[in-house]
Amino acid sequence: MARNRPNVLGGLAGFAWLLVVLVPVYYIVVTSLRRQSGFFAANPLSLPGDPTFENYRLVLDNGFLRYLVNSAIVTAGTVVVTLAVSLLAAYYVVRGRTRFSATTYKIFLLGLAIPLQATIIPIYYLITRAHLYDTLLAIVLPSVAFAIPLSVVILANFLRDVPNELFESMRVDGAGHWRMLGSLVLPMVKPAMVTVAVYDGLNVWNGFLFPLILTQSSDQRVLPMALWAFQGQFQVNIPAVLAAVVLSTLPVLALYILGRRYLVTGLTAGFGK
Repeated sequence: MARNRPNVLGGLAGFAWLLVVLVPVYYIVVTSLRRQSGFFAANPLSLPGDPTFENYRLVLDNGFLRYLVNSAIVTAGTVVVTLAVSLLAAYYVVRGRTRFSATTYKIFLLGLAIPLQATIIPIYYLITRAHLYDTLLAIVLPSVAFAIPLSVVILANFLRDVPNELFESMRVDGAGHWRMLGSLVLPMVKPAMVTVAVYDGLNVWNGFLFPLILTQSSDQRVLPMALWAFQGQFQVNIPAVLAAVVLSTLPVLALYILGRRYLVTGLTAGFGK
């Protein structure tokens, strides 16, 4: 019986890539704990001799919590609406079995090819005409529109893996579409739902273009815009800017930790056929 040879080159390449990913993260965290007075004189990768949380206090005292709440509202609103609409659309695409349902799926696929930057002027016009400019809803609505196509594709491919016999047995028992959605589809597509929620949540949380174009006042500012403002406000205080970066990534990290085991299952569902 032949013994499997260890993949030394693959292991070294993986370790090198791990360093590429971890070194910038380490630098950001370590720098956020430095004092501004000794920032330029210290070794960038050395541990701070006198670590301080003063940079975090400075960021929190400049409205960071308000921006965090705005980002949470925009992200939660976008994800909830996207999940509801995408699940219903995916169910119709898979279970409709009509020419119109097939055409609908092709339209969603076409939506994946539309770049966001090419639509920003029409979106701005529609938002201003609807008197939604400089509101959080102005960010939510276009974010939902651009999140739906990929979400429908993921959920539809996952739904195709659900055995048809389960639907037929529930139909024999007299179940309608709404009951099948609640009792069968929702429990079965939970991995895909979490995948869509995490993926869309990350995109909205880190989104910059819509907040930049569709909002103006500081009361409607979300975290990406706040980091931009901090960069201008603290243009010399680099540790304070990086402290704001660390604080803005904590909710995203928590979301990833909660949903990471569903990501691969949801993203690869149906694509192996």
